[in-house]
Amino acid sequence: MKKFKTVVTLVIIGLVALFAVQNAAAVELQFIVWHFSMPRALLVLVLLAVGFLLGIIVSSLSSLKSK
Repeated sequence: MKKFKTVVTLVIIGLVALFAVQNAAAVELQFIVWHFSMPRALLVLVLLAVGFLLGIIVSSLSSLKSK
């Protein structure tokens, strides 16, 4: 089982690395008065993290209300 977890972890790391290499082009972002550029892969990962955190917060608030 330990070997399986190691192989799965290595595959996931490889896929993330491949995604980052293929999406390394800079993207310019504009939001109200802010203008900045960042790699597309970093943008996707940041948005994924923000969505994950918002999901945890909403889920926590929802479970607190039901108690």
